[in-house]
Amino acid sequence: MLLLLCSLSCVQIDQPDFGILLQKEQEQKLYAQILREQLTYLNRLGILLGGDPQKVQQHASWFISFTSRLFQFLRPLEQQQAQDKLFHVVTIKDLQKMAPAIDWLSCLQATFMPMSLSPTQTLVVHDLDYLRNMSQLVEEELLTSRDMIQSYMILGLVDTLSPALDSKFRKARRELRQKLWELKERPPLPASPRWMKCVESTGDFFEPTLAAMFVREVFGPSIQSAAMELFAEIKDAVIIRLKKLSWISEETLKEALNKLTKLQVEMGAPKQAWNPELAKEEYSDIQLGPTFLQSFLSCVRSLQIRKVQHFLHPFSYHRWTGSPWGVNAYYSVPDHVVVFPAGLLQPPFFHPGYPRAVNFGAVGSIMAHELLRIFYQLLLPGGCPGCDTHVLQEALLCLENHYTALSLSNMAPLNGSHTLLENSGDIGGLAIAFQAYSKKIAEHSGEMTLPNQDLNPYQLFFQSYAQVMCRELNSQDPQGSYSPPNLRVHGPLSNTPDFAKHFHCPRGTLLNPSAHCKLW
Repeated sequence: MLLLLCSLSCVQIDQPDFGILLQKEQEQKLYAQILREQLTYLNRLGILLGGDPQKVQQHASWFISFTSRLFQFLRPLEQQQAQDKLFHVVTIKDLQKMAPAIDWLSCLQATFMPMSLSPTQTLVVHDLDYLRNMSQLVEEELLTSRDMIQSYMILGLVDTLSPALDSKFRKARRELRQKLWELKERPPLPASPRWMKCVESTGDFFEPTLAAMFVREVFGPSIQSAAMELFAEIKDAVIIRLKKLSWISEETLKEALNKLTKLQVEMGAPKQAWNPELAKEEYSDIQLGPTFLQSFLSCVRSLQIRKVQHFLHPFSYHRWTGSPWGVNAYYSVPDHVVVFPAGLLQPPFFHPGYPRAVNFGAVGSIMAHELLRIFYQLLLPGGCPGCDTHVLQEALLCLENHYTALSLSNMAPLNGSHTLLENSGDIGGLAIAFQAYSKKIAEHSGEMTLPNQDLNPYQLFFQSYAQVMCRELNSQDPQGSYSPPNLRVHGPLSNTPDFAKHFHCPRGTLLNPSAHCKLW
């Protein structure tokens, strides 16, 4: 089960995730193969733990059977919504009566230490029926199969801790993942080098310290100054763009400009990452050694305690949701701050020595996109009551139809309404970045180009944008609010007349349609 702090006064209990083991919607033959691989893996864990092979086989089979029975208690999300039973608000005392097999107060207290809990603590339970049925099944099995339940919990714990155990356990887990991957006819999983695992673990547990080391190495004053200068130019272009919108009202424009004035921007790393004393305080309870497992468990426990403490005592500043070495910029609505991590402000995305066309086309378009997120609310129904809704809705419908048509030409049907906001951000971001770049080279002549490429500066700008957005679509990519990568390239470029002009695209072709949408 997933346990979350959902507010200052409640704890949220979500459904368990049984993973690939019990995805029964797949064909029966594939499902049987998955179960066999899982059973082989559990047997392997039992043997590595020193168990008797015959008993291990018995306990591993019971593990699969018991998990299957638990899985039967889960109800699809749609069914819960139809029955108006998506969430239930209860106290720990109430839950103890409904599902008595678990000592809920002790378990929750241990999970959310040092948070103080009592029997009257409010819980938000995602699937109360599952917890009732689970409790009943556990109580029944405790009467006849207590040793099996103990093995079930031990095997589950060892599986969870396998990344921190002996190399034999890690190898067993890795081979299971590889076989399950192959059963689903996917390309082989690349093996992660040991150094990458070390860096990932260090980043998980000691991010402030690693962040400070990273930005000192790659985000010096010259890079920071150049990035801030680029952001200021993009922000100025956004202001000019807002003032020219045909659908925005005078009052809404005034509010929008006021929002931009109050916006905070953070680049490189969080401010607290530069404070070594803060790191010492956060890590003071970690005990390293004598084994890697003991160090790992101490780090996990310390990290969990810090998360709870941060929840109980909110920060007076914005808490980054990503790592400084990441490449994903974002806008935080609650804190009204836009974040550009140091990882994004590196080659091949950005460098002070690059031609301006490269920096504006890549990072400049991303910066503009993030600034436009501030105004997404205006595009929602009723979000801009004083605006010319007729003009706005026409532009939005044009955009939706534009992407739907593009997806059909790319043999990948897409509902343009689901990705409308991010599509508008992509198109607007590219247009604003191009506007800022055009102003820059008009004021400063002598633009550089790249050697061995027959591209003028404007062409280089658009190529830089396309290279940032273009990548292979991974089958594991979530179907969220973004269009597929090819449409994130073709959508904005085909809606930018300047692209067609500088690349001499014939009118009426895919990247130069006869009509363009004008939203931002």
